[in-house]
Amino acid sequence: MKDLKGKTAVVTGAASGIGRAVAEKLAGEGMNVVLADIEEKSLKAAAKEMKANGATVLAVPTDVSKGDSVDALAEATLKKFGAVHVLHNNAGVGAGGMSWELTTEDWEWVLGVNLWGVIHGIRAFVPHMVAQNEGHVVNTASMAGLISGLGMGPYNASKHAVVTISETLFYELSVMAPNVHASVLCPGWVNTKILESERNRPDTLRNVDDDSGFATGPMASMVSQWVADGLPPSEVANLVHNAIINEQFYILTHPEWAGMITDRTDDIANQRNPRFPSIPS
Repeated sequence: MKDLKGKTAVVTGAASGIGRAVAEKLAGEGMNVVLADIEEKSLKAAAKEMKANGATVLAVPTDVSKGDSVDALAEATLKKFGAVHVLHNNAGVGAGGMSWELTTEDWEWVLGVNLWGVIHGIRAFVPHMVAQNEGHVVNTASMAGLISGLGMGPYNASKHAVVTISETLFYELSVMAPNVHASVLCPGWVNTKILESERNRPDTLRNVDDDSGFATGPMASMVSQWVADGLPPSEVANLVHNAIINEQFYILTHPEWAGMITDRTDDIANQRNPRFPSIPS
């Protein structure tokens, strides 16, 4: 999709981090932008700031883990702008810990947002793109969707699922709707609030001891530093924009990590036990 001006984008998880940066980038390219996030106060603040900078913005509080909420987001988008041309399924959360120590609530929360959020987005928006014969879907996965690190079972599972769903969508659109395209974003370390995602965890899915989250895992301090030193979200937004313009499927923010992907696929093809990924700082 070469010309974005005057078209409409929907971005989930848009109140902060990668979502906010992508929304700002697409607005800067002349798109109408629908901001979706569960964090209403931050969502309102983001919309206010973007409008002050001249963007055409609609803010819609959304819980992407709920199908009805995403359906309402689609309805609000079409009512306001009449079409949707770019969908960025970006909302994400994380819980850490050894797989046998994690609670059912940990799994349900992470899979609800990271996996079902993407599923609901595809279901609610892609039919409109197919009908209008134009569109681009970007799903945020992670390098954790291409390799597997310890202490991140639900997160790894959700992101691997997003990668394969995105690949499947790519094949399907190539055959059934070749003017609608798809990308999967697989970031490495990016300076976002992912380690603070517990702030948006529903009360019904909280643990009694409330000690989950990436920041309490076995490598807590190290991971916190890697995130703090990560790429600015604006750089990721530039890569997403370029992928939309150039119809690029895989978006890797850290090409220096590609060797770990090669190691993993080589181990699988040769039926070797998996090598422990040596994640660069």
